[in-house]
Amino acid sequence: MASYVVMEPPREGPENAALVRDGFAFLAFVIPFLWFLWHRMWIEAALAFAAALLLGALGTLEGWQTASSVMSLCLSVLIGLEARNLRVAMLRRRGWRERGVVEADNMADAELRFLSDFSAGNAAPIDEMPIAPDRRAMSGASSVRGDTGPALGLFTYPGAR
Repeated sequence: MASYVVMEPPREGPENAALVRDGFAFLAFVIPFLWFLWHRMWIEAALAFAAALLLGALGTLEGWQTASSVMSLCLSVLIGLEARNLRVAMLRRRGWRERGVVEADNMADAELRFLSDFSAGNAAPIDEMPIAPDRRAMSGASSVRGDTGPALGLFTYPGAR
């Protein structure tokens, strides 16, 4: 089963929501510039094009052909892995709200599940959901280290020191 992030437009109803599948984007791996343009991600497309030009120019230098090819492959893999997360971030920048996450086998099933939950009244926007209180704040305990937040995908957990 795949996970789909449900993004709701700023001034429209949830029936116009976009579902973004979580996972590897093969077309973004193969042709990242065109994938970004197709999804109207102009900044990301410009950065991908500039990186391709830079790596291509690096490949013309004596002794840098192999390094340029390896770096280009690594960049393509990274773009393939992160393209859908970049799309969700782009939608957030444009004012879309994250409505939730739906698990389904394909896009049609995900849309049906989301719309059935919405019509039943079970789908509240994630932005409006209550946040659980921090246990340290309730117990009066203070942290020895200051909370610095997530770093490179490593997240802090409430109550962990």
